[in-house]
Amino acid sequence: MADNSQSASTTWLIFSFLTVISWGVYGVFLHTGQTQMGGADPAGARYRAFLFVGIAYFLTAVLAPLALLMIKGNAFSGYTAGGMKWSLIAGIVGAIGAFGVLLAFGAGGKPGVVMSIVFAGAPVVNAVYSLVAHPPAGGWGSIRWPFYVGILMAAAGGCLVTFFKPAPTPPAKAKVAAVAAAVPAASIK
Repeated sequence: MADNSQSASTTWLIFSFLTVISWGVYGVFLHTGQTQMGGADPAGARYRAFLFVGIAYFLTAVLAPLALLMIKGNAFSGYTAGGMKWSLIAGIVGAIGAFGVLLAFGAGGKPGVVMSIVFAGAPVVNAVYSLVAHPPAGGWGSIRWPFYVGILMAAAGGCLVTFFKPAPTPPAKAKVAAVAAAVPAASIK
């Protein structure tokens, strides 16, 4: 029993890191898809990229769980109005967030900056919303100071990563042009 409980106690952490890795590359992959989508209209490229995000969600969030539920024999039972409502709201909020990321890219935001803001801000929003929705036992006065320091550190971390992110290496063509501009024409024989 101890081995099973130990395994169960760390399984959530493995899945958490899976999410960290997946969402960590999400913005870069989404931006790459948007920029490689083609067409003369940048807004159209964003919408096409978002369409494929929706297709990916359909494959992974509709077909895969449906298959697992069918295998278990309960694909068409166990649904409640409240569960369906809140799950649908969660999906809509998630899709709005994904679309917001694309709009931020379209407005000139770089993936590293946009995603740093998103992932530093999201835990703060989550903590505040959770406290409002489920106030702590003992009231607001029972919240210990390290919680507030953590909120400030998350916000400060997002700012620091955003403002001090290293610049990417310039493309090869830009390097050649920079070297050519730096070498005086008279020195080339």
